[in-house]
Amino acid sequence: MAIDAATVRKVARLARIAEPEARIEPLARELSGIMDWIEQLAEVDIEGVEPMTSAVSQPAPLRDDVVTEGGDPERVLANAPRRAGDFFVVPKVVE
Repeated sequence: MAIDAATVRKVARLARIAEPEARIEPLARELSGIMDWIEQLAEVDIEGVEPMTSAVSQPAPLRDDVVTEGGDPERVLANAPRRAGDFFVVPKVVE
């Protein structure tokens, strides 16, 4: 698929990208090359190939789901900018 200078100008205008006129022709050639490569990918036979979600097939490491008391409040709140007792104090965001 060949992309011409008019198409590059139109896409640049729609994307609100200011592209200098001297860059339009090289950009059209570059985008045409990318589109040619994409068309080559369409020719690959993928019949029977399962989709991949990762390049490495490994299960995600999981930890045991254990109920705790929440740890030590003094340690958790040690770096809090403001606190009230065992709670964080945050600015009110909802009226």
